[in-house]
Amino acid sequence: MKKIISLLVLVISFSACKEAELNCCVNQIPVNITLKFTHHWNGVPVTSSDFNNFKFTTENGESVSINRLRYVLSNLKIGNQKINHHLINIGENSGMELSFNEIEKGSTYHELELYFTFGFKDEDNTDGIYQDLNSASFNVPSMLGGGYHFMQFDGKYKDTNNQDANFNYHSIRAVDRTDPDNLVFEDTSFNVNFNSFIAEKSEVTIEVKMNIAEWFKNPNTWDLNELNTVLMPNFEAQKLMRANGKSVFSLGEVSQ
Repeated sequence: MKKIISLLVLVISFSACKEAELNCCVNQIPVNITLKFTHHWNGVPVTSSDFNNFKFTTENGESVSINRLRYVLSNLKIGNQKINHHLINIGENSGMELSFNEIEKGSTYHELELYFTFGFKDEDNTDGIYQDLNSASFNVPSMLGGGYHFMQFDGKYKDTNNQDANFNYHSIRAVDRTDPDNLVFEDTSFNVNFNSFIAEKSEVTIEVKMNIAEWFKNPNTWDLNELNTVLMPNFEAQKLMRANGKSVFSLGEVSQ
Protein backbone atom coordinates (compact mmCIF):
# COMPACT_ATOMS: atom_id res chain seq x y z
CA MET A 1 0.00 0.00 0.00
CA LYS A 2 2.83 2.39 0.93
CA LYS A 3 4.52 1.67 -2.39
CA ILE A 4 1.31 2.51 -4.27
CA ILE A 5 0.92 5.83 -2.39
CA SER A 6 4.56 6.75 -3.01
CA LEU A 7 4.18 5.96 -6.69
CA LEU A 8 1.01 8.08 -6.87
CA VAL A 9 2.78 11.07 -5.22
CA LEU A 10 5.65 10.70 -7.64
CA VAL A 11 3.32 10.70 -10.65
CA ILE A 12 1.45 13.79 -9.39
CA SER A 13 4.69 15.64 -8.72
CA PHE A 14 6.02 14.78 -12.15
CA SER A 15 2.79 15.93 -13.79
CA ALA A 16 2.89 19.22 -11.86
CA CYS A 17 6.46 19.84 -12.96
CA LYS A 18 5.60 19.11 -16.58
CA GLU A 19 2.58 21.41 -16.37
CA ALA A 20 4.69 24.22 -14.88
CA GLU A 21 7.29 23.73 -17.58
CA LEU A 22 4.57 23.80 -20.26
CA ASN A 23 3.03 26.98 -18.83
CA CYS A 24 6.44 28.63 -18.76
CA CYS A 25 7.19 27.79 -22.37
CA VAL A 26 3.72 27.95 -23.97
CA ASN A 27 1.60 30.39 -22.02
CA GLN A 28 3.57 33.47 -22.98
CA ILE A 29 2.60 36.69 -21.20
CA PRO A 30 3.40 39.82 -23.25
CA VAL A 31 5.18 42.75 -21.66
CA ASN A 32 5.13 46.41 -22.68
CA ILE A 33 8.43 48.21 -22.23
CA THR A 34 9.03 51.95 -22.33
CA LEU A 35 12.52 53.31 -22.82
CA LYS A 36 13.03 56.60 -21.03
CA PHE A 37 16.02 58.63 -22.23
CA THR A 38 17.58 60.93 -19.65
CA HIS A 39 20.66 63.14 -19.80
CA HIS A 40 23.13 64.40 -17.27
CA TRP A 41 26.52 66.07 -16.91
CA ASN A 42 28.56 63.94 -14.52
CA GLY A 43 25.46 63.23 -12.46
CA VAL A 44 23.78 66.66 -12.74
CA PRO A 45 20.50 66.29 -14.71
CA VAL A 46 20.33 68.16 -18.02
CA THR A 47 17.05 69.23 -19.65
CA SER A 48 16.07 71.88 -22.17
CA SER A 49 15.71 74.38 -19.30
CA ASP A 50 19.49 74.21 -18.83
CA PHE A 51 20.23 75.25 -22.42
CA ASN A 52 21.84 78.56 -23.40
CA ASN A 53 23.55 79.01 -20.04
CA PHE A 54 27.20 78.48 -19.14
CA LYS A 55 26.44 75.78 -16.57
CA PHE A 56 28.93 73.06 -17.44
CA THR A 57 32.69 72.57 -17.53
CA THR A 58 34.54 70.12 -19.77
CA GLU A 59 37.35 67.83 -18.64
CA ASN A 60 39.75 70.25 -20.34
CA GLY A 61 38.41 73.15 -18.30
CA GLU A 62 36.27 75.02 -20.83
CA SER A 63 33.01 76.50 -19.62
CA VAL A 64 30.24 75.57 -22.07
CA SER A 65 26.59 76.22 -22.76
CA ILE A 66 24.41 73.85 -24.77
CA ASN A 67 22.25 75.34 -27.53
CA ARG A 68 21.15 72.18 -29.32
CA LEU A 69 21.58 68.46 -28.74
CA ARG A 70 19.84 65.83 -30.81
CA TYR A 71 20.95 62.37 -31.87
CA VAL A 72 19.68 59.23 -33.58
CA LEU A 73 19.71 55.61 -32.42
CA SER A 74 19.04 52.75 -34.83
CA ASN A 75 18.32 49.02 -34.74
CA LEU A 76 16.77 49.25 -31.29
CA LYS A 77 15.92 45.74 -30.10
CA ILE A 78 14.29 44.30 -27.00
CA GLY A 79 13.35 40.64 -27.00
CA ASN A 80 11.47 39.89 -30.23
CA GLN A 81 10.76 43.56 -31.04
CA LYS A 82 12.81 45.94 -33.20
CA ILE A 83 12.51 49.62 -34.15
CA ASN A 84 14.49 50.88 -37.12
CA HIS A 85 15.57 54.28 -35.76
CA HIS A 86 14.64 56.91 -33.22
CA LEU A 87 15.51 60.62 -33.04
CA ILE A 88 15.96 62.24 -29.63
CA ASN A 89 15.90 66.03 -29.40
CA ILE A 90 16.56 67.34 -25.89
CA GLY A 91 15.97 70.99 -26.78
CA GLU A 92 12.49 70.24 -28.10
CA ASN A 93 11.73 67.56 -25.48
CA SER A 94 10.89 65.14 -28.26
CA GLY A 95 11.70 61.45 -28.54
CA MET A 96 12.40 61.22 -24.82
CA GLU A 97 10.40 57.99 -24.55
CA LEU A 98 10.01 55.02 -26.86
CA SER A 99 7.57 52.13 -26.46
CA PHE A 100 7.93 48.45 -27.32
CA ASN A 101 4.65 46.57 -27.08
CA GLU A 102 3.74 42.89 -26.78
CA ILE A 103 7.23 41.58 -26.10
CA GLU A 104 7.05 37.86 -25.37
CA LYS A 105 8.07 36.68 -21.92
CA GLY A 106 7.60 33.66 -19.71
CA SER A 107 4.67 33.09 -17.35
CA THR A 108 6.52 34.58 -14.36
CA TYR A 109 9.54 36.49 -15.68
CA HIS A 110 11.91 36.70 -18.58
CA GLU A 111 15.50 37.78 -18.95
CA LEU A 112 15.67 40.45 -21.67
CA GLU A 113 18.38 42.27 -23.57
CA LEU A 114 18.39 45.87 -24.85
CA TYR A 115 20.48 46.62 -27.91
CA PHE A 116 20.89 49.70 -30.11
CA THR A 117 23.34 51.43 -32.42
CA PHE A 118 24.41 55.03 -31.98
CA GLY A 119 23.96 56.53 -35.44
CA PHE A 120 23.63 54.22 -38.43
CA LYS A 121 25.71 51.31 -39.62
CA ASP A 122 26.87 51.80 -43.21
CA GLU A 123 24.26 49.43 -44.65
CA ASP A 124 21.47 51.49 -43.02
CA ASN A 125 22.95 54.92 -43.76
CA THR A 126 21.43 55.37 -47.21
CA ASP A 127 20.91 58.94 -48.32
CA GLY A 128 17.36 60.28 -48.24
CA ILE A 129 15.42 57.15 -47.21
CA TYR A 130 14.17 58.29 -43.77
CA GLN A 131 11.47 60.91 -44.28
CA ASP A 132 11.32 61.97 -40.64
CA LEU A 133 15.05 62.69 -40.61
CA ASN A 134 14.79 64.48 -43.96
CA SER A 135 12.12 66.74 -42.46
CA ALA A 136 14.33 67.36 -39.43
CA SER A 137 17.26 68.41 -41.70
CA PHE A 138 19.39 65.62 -40.31
CA ASN A 139 20.99 64.88 -43.68
CA VAL A 140 24.71 64.94 -44.43
CA PRO A 141 25.75 66.93 -47.54
CA SER A 142 26.54 64.87 -50.63
CA MET A 143 30.08 66.27 -50.73
CA LEU A 144 30.63 64.32 -47.49
CA GLY A 145 29.01 61.17 -48.83
CA GLY A 146 25.38 61.79 -47.90
CA GLY A 147 23.50 59.70 -45.38
CA TYR A 148 22.60 61.13 -42.00
CA HIS A 149 24.06 62.79 -38.95
CA PHE A 150 24.49 60.65 -35.88
CA MET A 151 24.42 63.67 -33.58
CA GLN A 152 24.17 67.45 -33.75
CA PHE A 153 25.59 68.98 -30.57
CA ASP A 154 25.94 72.77 -30.72
CA GLY A 155 26.78 75.39 -28.16
CA LYS A 156 29.25 77.98 -26.99
CA TYR A 157 32.42 77.84 -24.93
CA LYS A 158 34.70 80.35 -23.27
CA ASP A 159 37.89 80.50 -25.29
CA THR A 160 41.40 81.26 -23.97
CA ASN A 161 40.50 84.98 -23.94
CA ASN A 162 37.32 84.23 -21.99
CA GLN A 163 35.27 85.20 -25.02
CA ASP A 164 32.19 83.35 -26.24
CA ALA A 165 33.00 81.06 -29.17
CA ASN A 166 30.88 78.55 -31.06
CA PHE A 167 31.31 74.79 -31.18
CA ASN A 168 29.55 72.32 -33.49
CA TYR A 169 30.22 68.81 -32.23
CA HIS A 170 28.57 66.99 -35.13
CA SER A 171 29.03 63.23 -35.42
CA ILE A 172 28.73 61.52 -38.81
CA ARG A 173 30.28 58.60 -40.68
CA ALA A 174 33.97 59.54 -40.97
CA VAL A 175 34.99 60.58 -44.46
CA ASP A 176 38.47 61.20 -45.85
CA ARG A 177 38.22 63.82 -48.62
CA THR A 178 41.91 63.81 -49.57
CA ASP A 179 40.71 62.93 -53.07
CA PRO A 180 37.24 64.53 -53.49
CA ASP A 181 36.54 62.19 -56.41
CA ASN A 182 37.37 59.10 -54.36
CA LEU A 183 35.95 59.50 -50.86
CA VAL A 184 37.15 57.06 -48.21
CA PHE A 185 34.67 56.18 -45.45
CA GLU A 186 34.92 54.62 -42.01
CA ASP A 187 31.88 53.48 -40.08
CA THR A 188 31.94 55.44 -36.83
CA SER A 189 28.66 54.18 -35.41
CA PHE A 190 28.91 51.99 -32.31
CA ASN A 191 26.76 49.44 -30.55
CA VAL A 192 25.34 49.63 -27.04
CA ASN A 193 24.18 46.45 -25.32
CA PHE A 194 22.48 46.12 -21.92
CA ASN A 195 21.66 42.53 -21.02
CA SER A 196 20.34 40.45 -18.15
CA PHE A 197 17.55 42.67 -16.85
CA ILE A 198 14.44 40.89 -15.66
CA ALA A 199 10.89 41.79 -16.72
CA GLU A 200 8.67 40.53 -13.90
CA LYS A 201 5.51 42.51 -14.71
CA SER A 202 3.55 43.44 -17.81
CA GLU A 203 4.61 47.12 -17.76
CA VAL A 204 8.31 47.99 -17.47
CA THR A 205 10.15 51.31 -17.80
CA ILE A 206 13.87 51.26 -18.54
CA GLU A 207 15.98 54.38 -18.14
CA VAL A 208 18.79 54.90 -20.66
CA LYS A 209 21.19 57.56 -19.44
CA MET A 210 23.55 59.73 -21.46
CA ASN A 211 26.42 61.45 -19.67
CA ILE A 212 27.01 64.40 -21.99
CA ALA A 213 30.33 65.21 -20.31
CA GLU A 214 31.78 61.93 -21.62
CA TRP A 215 31.80 63.29 -25.17
CA PHE A 216 34.63 65.58 -24.05
CA LYS A 217 36.72 63.36 -21.83
CA ASN A 218 37.00 59.60 -22.23
CA PRO A 219 39.38 58.34 -23.53
CA ASN A 220 40.25 61.58 -25.37
CA THR A 221 40.34 64.86 -23.46
CA TRP A 222 38.71 67.26 -25.90
CA ASP A 223 40.19 70.73 -26.37
CA LEU A 224 37.49 73.00 -27.77
CA ASN A 225 40.10 75.62 -28.60
CA GLU A 226 41.55 73.11 -31.09
CA LEU A 227 38.48 71.16 -32.21
CA ASN A 228 35.36 73.31 -32.23
CA THR A 229 33.77 73.81 -35.68
CA VAL A 230 34.06 72.27 -39.16
CA LEU A 231 34.40 68.82 -37.59
CA MET A 232 32.24 66.93 -40.08
CA PRO A 233 34.94 66.74 -42.79
CA ASN A 234 37.62 66.08 -40.15
CA PHE A 235 38.32 62.35 -40.55
CA GLU A 236 40.42 62.02 -37.39
CA ALA A 237 38.03 64.08 -35.25
CA GLN A 238 35.15 61.78 -36.17
CA LYS A 239 37.13 58.76 -35.00
CA LEU A 240 37.90 60.52 -31.71
CA MET A 241 34.17 61.19 -31.22
CA ARG A 242 33.38 57.54 -31.77
CA ALA A 243 35.93 56.50 -29.14
CA ASN A 244 34.54 58.98 -26.62
CA GLY A 245 30.94 57.99 -27.33
CA LYS A 246 31.42 54.42 -26.19
CA SER A 247 31.31 55.47 -22.52
CA VAL A 248 28.41 57.91 -22.89
CA PHE A 249 25.44 55.56 -22.33
CA SER A 250 24.55 53.60 -19.21
CA LEU A 251 21.57 51.66 -17.94
CA GLY A 252 19.58 53.56 -15.32
CA GLU A 253 16.60 52.54 -13.23
CA VAL A 254 14.43 49.62 -14.30
CA SER A 255 10.99 50.16 -12.77
CA GLN A 256 8.03 47.80 -12.92
